[in-house]
Parts: sequence; structure tokens; C-alpha cells
Amino acid sequence: MYQKHFNLTELPFTLTPDTNYFYKLSGHHAAFNVLLLHLRNGEGFIKITGKVGSGKTLLCRVLLEHLDDRFFTAYIPNSDLEAQTLRKSVAKELGVDEENFNDQHKLLFAINQRLMELHAQGRRVVLVIDEAQALPTESLETLRLLANLETKSSKLLQIVLFGQTELNTRLSQGSLRQLKQRIGFSCQLPLLKYSELRPYIHHRLQVAGYKNKYPIFTKPAQWFLFHKSKGVPRLINIFCHKAMMSAFGRGKRTVHYKDVVRAYQDTESVSSHSPMAVMIGLTLAITAGIFLAYWRF
Repeated sequence: MYQKHFNLTELPFTLTPDTNYFYKLSGHHAAFNVLLLHLRNGEGFIKITGKVGSGKTLLCRVLLEHLDDRFFTAYIPNSDLEAQTLRKSVAKELGVDEENFNDQHKLLFAINQRLMELHAQGRRVVLVIDEAQALPTESLETLRLLANLETKSSKLLQIVLFGQTELNTRLSQGSLRQLKQRIGFSCQLPLLKYSELRPYIHHRLQVAGYKNKYPIFTKPAQWFLFHKSKGVPRLINIFCHKAMMSAFGRGKRTVHYKDVVRAYQDTESVSSHSPMAVMIGLTLAITAGIFLAYWRF
């Protein structure tokens, strides 16, 4: 692809939430620090929300990597789970013996016993759930009940919910009122500011092996990129990748305004930003770039 053309060791703008590429955007960094503070203080329920593509999953994975041995972490990436399936997933993450999985009462007892064991070892158990807006109402209520497990002085289970903004709407429903009242800290991830765009792009290029001093993206290209992405990190990554493909196809080592325009036009139809639609768009861009490069030479 274009790695060699731009003197890179890997692709800098993939959609995979690689923690090596985490850039401390002001809003994300502030949310992360406060999140750590509340976890260390033993807060029972924490909620982090953001728009599609705002970097929730990446922040979630950075959190999991950052927590030290004082914490025992359990991670549920696929949250579209019915209540009993969710309980089984939590139990599996905690290392509960699977022979208890078929009986709900035995399962809950086993989860409680395991939490007590970890508490006795001086470990704080943190359950992290991504895409929490997809959880059925009964499953959200199950989380509230699990969060009730406690000793006289502390919670046995801390829960962090990462979800799209619709999670806020769901928690406002009367049936979930009790859960909403339990949330000790809530944060909405902001989108990227224009002043953060250039260092964000530069950071990802550096991680990917870029060592030259001059910027790859011109100022007009950056302006159009921010204007059309509206500061959504996922869209910025998509546009940057396609724009670099366009520059590569033209044999240029600088990404110009027209390259980002082409990237935007190729992505404009991706109104839902679904992974399949995005991958189709990327595939078309890659194919076009390779064809242009081959034709040029």
C-alpha cells in the first residue's frame, strides 16, 4: 500500500482501536483522569458516553491496560446480551467454575463468593462494558443488582458503562430510574477541536514510523478535513487514510486539499458509518490507488 511511499512502517489511520495510537485529546484525557480517580475511590457505577466514532472503545481499552494489579478487570465487549447470558459472561470473566452456569441461583451465589475471594485478596473488581446502549432493559437491571453486592464498608463490584449517547435516553426511562440514581460519575466525551487536529494527525503518523519534520497534510487539507469530519475521530481516520491513498496514487508525498475532497466524496454515502460500509469504501479507495499507481508507472 502507501507505507513505503510515505516512509511509514504501518498504516497510521486504521479503524482498529489500537492503544498505541491513543492521543491525549483534552476532553478524553480529562475524562480518563477523573474516571481513574472515581475507580480508586470505590465508586460503584460510572458512565462514559459519546457519539459514534468519538473514541469510546479506544478509551475503554486504554483504561483496561492502565489499571494496575490492585484491580481485577472483567471486560464485556459485546453487550447485546440477555440477562442470564450477561451473568454467565460476567462469571466467566471472573473465573467462576462453569458447573454453576446452568442454575441462576447457584450462579449468583458463585459470583458473590468469587467477589468476596478477590476482596479478601485486596483486589478491586472492575467490570467494563462497551456499547452499553445495546443492553436489554432486564440486563441493565441485572447490572444494578450485581452492583448491590458489597461488604459493610465497600462495593464488591465497580461497573463502568461505555455507550453511545442514546444510553442517556434509555437510563431516563422510569424502569431504569434506580440504576440512573446509582451512577456516581457521568461524562460525555467531546469531539476533537480544530486546534487538536494537527497534533492528532502528527501523533498517529509518528507512531506509524514517520520521522520527517515537514507535515504530510497541507493546511487547506487539514481545514477541509476538520470541516467535513466535524471533529469525529473515526471520520478523521477514514478521510486521512483515503486522502493518503489519493496522494499515493498521484505520486505525491504531500496530501493536498483535493485529496481530502476525494476522500470525503468517496465516504459521503456512509451516512451510518457502519463497519461494513466503511470497509467497502476503504476497499474501493485502496483499489483505485493501486490502479493509479500501477498505471502511472
